[in-house]
Amino acid sequence: MWYAIIAEENPDSLEKRLAARPAHLERLQALQNEGRLLLAGPFPAIDSNDPGAAGFTGSLIIVEFDSLENARIWANDDPFVNAGVYSAVTVKPFRKSLPA
Repeated sequence: MWYAIIAEENPDSLEKRLAARPAHLERLQALQNEGRLLLAGPFPAIDSNDPGAAGFTGSLIIVEFDSLENARIWANDDPFVNAGVYSAVTVKPFRKSLPA
């Protein structure tokens, strides 16, 4: 099943985000290589693809796991969680409807 991982970011965490980003992307790339990643990306803090020093307010990842518990375990072990970038992470079942 698909799961939406919605993360909220701590204020002023851009430096921590940049430091942990390579490890974060490595985990996402592994999921993509397995065909389990639908999409992933950050929420810019301002209306811009490159928010610069304004940074980000969190992230959205939609990924396939065999259970909600496994999705939660994976999400809570993210390098951004471990580095203190994220203040909260919510994992919800997601049903993809479109595109078919």
